[in-house]
Amino acid sequence: MNAAILTPDASAPVRAQTVPSARKPQLPALTGARTLLAVNIVFFHFTPPHMRYLYPMINNAYVFVGFFFLLSGYVLAYNYGDRAAMLVKRDFWMARFARLYPVYLLSLAFSFKMLEAEWHVRSHEQFFSGLVLTPLLLQGLDPVLATFWNTVAWTLSAEAVLYFLFPWLIRLPWPKSTGRLILLVLGIWALGLVPHSIYLALNPDHLAGPANRYSGGFWLRTLKYTPLSYVCTFLAGIALAKVQASLTIGPRQRMLVAAASLVALVLFFALAVEHVPYVLMHGGLMVPLFCALVIGLSGQNAIASVFAWRPVVLLGQSTYCLYLLHFNAMNLIRLYR
Repeated sequence: MNAAILTPDASAPVRAQTVPSARKPQLPALTGARTLLAVNIVFFHFTPPHMRYLYPMINNAYVFVGFFFLLSGYVLAYNYGDRAAMLVKRDFWMARFARLYPVYLLSLAFSFKMLEAEWHVRSHEQFFSGLVLTPLLLQGLDPVLATFWNTVAWTLSAEAVLYFLFPWLIRLPWPKSTGRLILLVLGIWALGLVPHSIYLALNPDHLAGPANRYSGGFWLRTLKYTPLSYVCTFLAGIALAKVQASLTIGPRQRMLVAAASLVALVLFFALAVEHVPYVLMHGGLMVPLFCALVIGLSGQNAIASVFAWRPVVLLGQSTYCLYLLHFNAMNLIRLYR
């Protein structure tokens, strides 16, 4: 597998006594997609001027966080799907830790000055709890502390929980037929939207108006930042990898799937995004379109070759660092310029 797409989801080494599986085809187009979406998330946090026609996408780029959780489950299952029984949990977890934690620790050290701001806006109990939980990647378990110290690192806390669960999830009795797997993906997606639909119906935070990116509330933060909210998206990614393994479609059909998903995404952002509840958007409403795009880019075709353009793929090797460092870096520049 291409090293870029496997950051931080690369394979753990398999014990020497096991029989190695055939090397999987590289998926550089997914690395390219990952790069472009990561740049959109950066623009979402710090929107540049004079990008009028891209604002409907940039202003709602938070939806692409769900794409990363989907892609994470997909890439891991793509690597381990045919050798799940041989997967050694300790090796898998150590491989994840080795790829994730050093850069994460660097991001906390780089953001050390942000603790001063946290001290002034948190209670002493919250501050010291965050100071303990955040280096342990456990801050995402508390909706109030999920964004402590490094705001965007709540995603890594959620990923850590999902990586912990993966060795058991990949061994579940997944269906074999393509049709059942596709239905399972759709069923998992629908299940993931249930808590967000309940929130819309009950408004447990008693918001005065429709929720948006600036809204607060314990239950809204629970839906936005805690690992449980992304289990279904991660599971959909695993199931999608099973779909990919069972598919027998050629480059032309795959290109049509990619084209259809891209057109649907453009139309959604251009025409519909302002009319869809924020809570549902954050809850993975667009996962089926992301699934179609992933399938379309998981093979050789003209559209995949565009996403696999070498400069974009090379940039994809740094998207993990870019994501973890960009938010606090920009805030520190603004604070001390």
